[in-house]
Amino acid sequence: MPLRLVVGAQYRDSALSVYIKIAALAMRPENCRAKVTTIAAYLGLSVSEVERALTQLTTAGSDGIAEVITRRRTSRDGEGESAERWVRPAEEGELFVWVPAPAATSLPPRQLRLYAVIAYAQIRRMPLSLAELRAVVRHQYGDSAGEPLGERQVMRLLDDLEGSGWVTIHRRQGPRGRHAYEAHPRPLHPVLDDPDTAPAEPPAPAARATAAPDIHDGSAPRTADGSPATEEDRTTDRPLTSEGCGGIRRRRDAGSSATGHGEKRSNKAAAGSYRGPGLQLSPRVWQVLEPVRHELERISPYVLRRIGQEIGRQLSAGVGTERLTARLTARFSRLTAHGPAAEHAHRGEVGRWILGAGLVRHGCRLPSCESGTTWSTGERCHLCANIAATAQEIAAEEATGAQRRTVVEPRPEPPARPRPPVRWLPWPPPPEPGPEPPGPDVREQLRAAATPEAVRQALVEHGAPAAIRLYGRALVLPHLIDPEHDGRTTG
Repeated sequence: MPLRLVVGAQYRDSALSVYIKIAALAMRPENCRAKVTTIAAYLGLSVSEVERALTQLTTAGSDGIAEVITRRRTSRDGEGESAERWVRPAEEGELFVWVPAPAATSLPPRQLRLYAVIAYAQIRRMPLSLAELRAVVRHQYGDSAGEPLGERQVMRLLDDLEGSGWVTIHRRQGPRGRHAYEAHPRPLHPVLDDPDTAPAEPPAPAARATAAPDIHDGSAPRTADGSPATEEDRTTDRPLTSEGCGGIRRRRDAGSSATGHGEKRSNKAAAGSYRGPGLQLSPRVWQVLEPVRHELERISPYVLRRIGQEIGRQLSAGVGTERLTARLTARFSRLTAHGPAAEHAHRGEVGRWILGAGLVRHGCRLPSCESGTTWSTGERCHLCANIAATAQEIAAEEATGAQRRTVVEPRPEPPARPRPPVRWLPWPPPPEPGPEPPGPDVREQLRAAATPEAVRQALVEHGAPAAIRLYGRALVLPHLIDPEHDGRTTG
C-alpha cells in the first residue's frame, strides 16, 4: 500500500480497506471483478461507504495520481458487467507499507490506518508518540471533519487494536519513556472474518451501565477508576440535612449519585456548602485503600478525591491492584511501627502522606521495578543493581583520589649562603684644571703675535679647548681642519 494513501488527509479511513481488498483480488489473472455489494460484504461496510471510498481512489488528486484504475465491461448481448479494477503499479523510490489482506476484513477502517502506520514505523525503526498517531486519524463527519482525534479517542482505538491481537503495546519501554508498538503479520489469537461462522456461545450477561458512554468519536472522559467531577442540576438536588451527611460511599458499577460529604467549594459565605453528589470510590480503589481503611474518616474529601484520581491514573497505566495494595501495605506498616499514625497526626496528614509517599513508585525507570525489585519475578532489578555498583565504583574512585590529593608538608629549605661583604671602591680623583686662562689684555697680545707654530704648540700642549680660549676660533680652527693650511707639514 502506498504511504501517501495511509497518511493522506484526502482519503477516508474506508479507502484503505477497499484498496487492500481490491489489490488482493486483482492478483488473479482477470483482476478484480467483484461488485460493490460483494466488496462491501467482504469488508463489513455499507455499499454507500464503499462507493465513496472508490470515488476517492479512482479520482486523480491534485498530484494527478489515481490509486485504483477502473475499466467498464459490457457483455456481447449488451448487458453491463461488473467493472474490472486493479491498483496502479508503484513508482521507483515510492514509499510503501506491507499490510496483510486479512487485516482489512478483521479490523475497522480507523484501526486499520493505525495498524498501517505502526507497521511502517516498525520497519523503519521510528519511535512513535501519541501526538504522531493523532495526526494520522481524523474526524470524518461534522464540523470537526479533517481535524485530528483527541488523545482519549486515540488511546481507546489503540486499546481496541491491542485487544484484537494485531498489535502489542509495550508500555513505557520505548525511548524517553514512550510506548513501544509492535505490529504482527497475523493476530495473536484467531479472528473470524465472517461473523456467521462463529461458534455458538452462551448468551453473555447484561452489560453493566456506565456513567457516560464510551464511544470512539465522543469526548466523554473515562469513568473506570477514580472519581471525576460532574456537573449537576442544583434545582433537582435534595436539601442537605444533618442526617444526610454521612461517610464515604462505595461507588456502584452503575455509577449512583447520592448525597455524601458536605464539603465546601469556596470560603465565601454566599457560596454555602457543597450540595452535589457525595464522594464515591470505585471497587478497585477501595481494594487498594484496604490497608488504610481505618484512616479514611480522618482524611478530607478533597484529599481523598485526589487519592482516588491518582490510583485511577496508575491503574490505567497498567499497574495492578495487587501491586498498589502491597506497596501501600508495606509503607504504612513502616510508618506505624512505633505507634498508630493517627495518634501523632492531625486531620489530613495521613492523606497527604498517601499522596506524596504511600502511592509513589520507588525504583529505576523500568515500569516493572518496585523499590529495586522486579515485581513479576521477585528478583533484584538488574538496572538498579548496575546503578548501585556504578555508584560504589565512583565513590571508591573519589576516595582514592582524595587520598592522592592529600597535601604533604614540604621539606625545610636549606639556609641561604651569607652574602660577601661590600667593598667600596675609592672615588676617582678629579681631573687637573690646567693652567689658568690669561686675562683679556694678555689674550689680545698673544693673538696679535700668534704664529702658526705657536698655535700648533698650544694645541699639542693644552688641547683644542685651551688653545681656542687663548688664540680664538679664527686662528685655531684652520689647524684643526687642514693641518697643511700654511703650506708646511706639521709634525
